Amino acid sequence: MTLRKAANLETLYTEIPFYDRFQAARKDGFEFIEFWGWTDKDLDALHAAARDAGIGICGFNGDADYSLIDPTHKKPYLDALRQSLEVAKKIGSLSVTIHSNALGDGGVVVNHYDDLSDTVKLCSMYDTLLACVPLADEYGVNLNLEGLNITTDHVGNFLQTTQMAAEIVRLIGSPRLKVLYDAYHMQLNEGKLADTLSTYVDAIGHIHVADAPGRHEPGTGEIDYALLLRHLENIGYTGIVGYELFPKTDTQTAVKAIMANG
Repeated sequence: MTLRKAANLETLYTEIPFYDRFQAARKDGFEFIEFWGWTDKDLDALHAAARDAGIGICGFNGDADYSLIDPTHKKPYLDALRQSLEVAKKIGSLSVTIHSNALGDGGVVVNHYDDLSDTVKLCSMYDTLLACVPLADEYGVNLNLEGLNITTDHVGNFLQTTQMAAEIVRLIGSPRLKVLYDAYHMQLNEGKLADTLSTYVDAIGHIHVADAPGRHEPGTGEIDYALLLRHLENIGYTGIVGYELFPKTDTQTAVKAIMANG
């Protein structure tokens, strides 16, 4: 079985206008696209571009302004998530990506919450996630909880390990809530990619790929993606693999590497 691939249109095909990227991705063999925020998009144009290209939409970020770990954010977080789920339903997206902390421009963590204990942060995240699940059920859209690296791109992010993300997902126990495992972020935070995937594959709903260091295409860093993607198939992962990476030179060179490694 070949794993289904998604192109992140915020990082790939940036040489051409946004709504032309759908057709380019489909022509190159991607079955899905994903993107970051929706508030800066023309949703009708986006939906039409995906439909006309014959490509699916697998996800986008749904919670940039609010934090799961802030108890005072619970109501606005849920209100914002409902809006994102409505958008997902409108454009036919399979999932919405969520995070522990609000993210600003460039993915900068807006508030490190140094004034809150880890206990408060964790309990708040669990409590709000419990309330998120009925919304996901209502709209029929999945939620993928993503941990981020704290060394390079997202200093101060609370959710840093696959174990924490997977255990909270398992405790909540909803098929609508899974982990987004980003191999680039987790290589920087914890390493041992194959062993971690084997341990938590049941809790993982989506995979992100970029090599480390650098966040470029496979073959530019230290991760053996040909091996890792075979391992995903061997342990029974059946979800989508999203390529959220910045081409080292240009998109076409990056796409050749992507297709050659899985």
